[in-house]
Order: sequence, then C-alpha cells, then structure tokens
Amino acid sequence: MPVRLIVGAFVLNSGLSKLKGDEGTADYIHGTAKTAYPFLEAQDKNDFTRKLGTAEVALGTALITPLVPTMLAGAALTAFAGGLLGLYVRIPGMREGLRPTQQGIPLAKDSWLAGIGATLVLEELSRAREERRTRR
Repeated sequence: MPVRLIVGAFVLNSGLSKLKGDEGTADYIHGTAKTAYPFLEAQDKNDFTRKLGTAEVALGTALITPLVPTMLAGAALTAFAGGLLGLYVRIPGMREGLRPTQQGIPLAKDSWLAGIGATLVLEELSRAREERRTRR
C-alpha cells in the first residue's frame, strides 16, 4: 500500500496541475505529446490537456483508494507509464541509445512508474497463484 499511496499522490498532483494549467501549459504538454504521437495534432490543446489531467486524477485516485483492486490499479499505471515512455523513445534528443540525455532525464524517470505498475500486477498474479496452490 505505501507504494500505491506515494505514486498515487504524485500522479494525482500532476493531474491537478494540468487541470489548473494556463495556455502555456497546454501549449507545452500538447506540443510534446504531438511530437511523439502525431495523431494528437488534430486535438485541441486545451481539450487534450484537460483530458490528460482528468485521466491522471482518475489514475492517482485509483492508486490511493484501497477499494480499487491492486491488479486493476497496477495495470492502469503500467499502461499510463507505457504512454509516457513512448515520449522518451519517440522524441528526438531525449536519449542516446537507451541512455537518457540531459533533456531526457525527466522522461526517463517514467520507467520507474512502469516498473512499479508491473510489480503491482506481478505481485497480485503471484498472490493469486499461491492462493490456488494453498487450496489444493
């Protein structure tokens, strides 16, 4: 639970910041996203930033809420982190090979979110497997 609380609070804060963001924030976030994912070019920058912020608030809330199953919260975090890592992989100048450049370090840190999400999922799968063994 501690890892869910910490990561959840971080993601929730990030989402709330986006929802409170100004025009410059929307320009930056949408500009970065459409560089990695060109299909986002057609989206309105303010609408995109609001949707992204809302998704982060929902994910952060799911992570800090004990009623949400860990498997579900971990899978959602893993998927979200995968999208963030796509920025790292697709935006020019963020990496040399897999090693981050100075500019890429803020995006490379999202690998921790992917690792945490995958760990939550794998721990739940392992726990379920152990429970099945115990019942036999």
